[in-house]
Amino acid sequence: MSDFSQQPKARLRTQLLAARRARTDRPACDAAIVEKLVALAGGRRTVAGYVPFSTEPGGAALPDALAAVCDRLLVPLVRPDLDLDWEVYDGDGAPLGVRALGEADVVIVPALAVDRGGMRLGRGGGSYDRALARIAPGALSVAPVYSDEFVDSLPFEQHDRRVGAVVTPEGVIRL
Repeated sequence: MSDFSQQPKARLRTQLLAARRARTDRPACDAAIVEKLVALAGGRRTVAGYVPFSTEPGGAALPDALAAVCDRLLVPLVRPDLDLDWEVYDGDGAPLGVRALGEADVVIVPALAVDRGGMRLGRGGGSYDRALARIAPGALSVAPVYSDEFVDSLPFEQHDRRVGAVVTPEGVIRL
């Protein structure tokens, strides 16, 4: 059973990050996740994504793969207040403002884990929770995670935002 709802978030983050660093199947899993995200993003006008850290699902290939199949890929810029501004990937680097996320049809957000109710556990800064509050009605928010990071339940607080889908190497699960 994967009920982590009673664990402190900080301890759970530490455990999940250690498990990611120990993964030996990351290249194959990342390729499968990228394939599924590309299918979700294909033909969309605007997609918001991110540039994964070394152990985040999707790996270094993710932004280029997404940019190749949508009209415009937005990626985040972390502001000093930890909110997210957005810029066009491979664009001129000009910040578009925090509200630019509202133009995205699909919003791909990083997560350390996602539960069956769509609650995601991030790295703890609250940046994506603030950003998710700005997505357009009808936009799909999705978090890519490795299979063992899609769990039954996670701890959450009032400000935490849910995602509408999770992508694992095995598939897309709408929540």
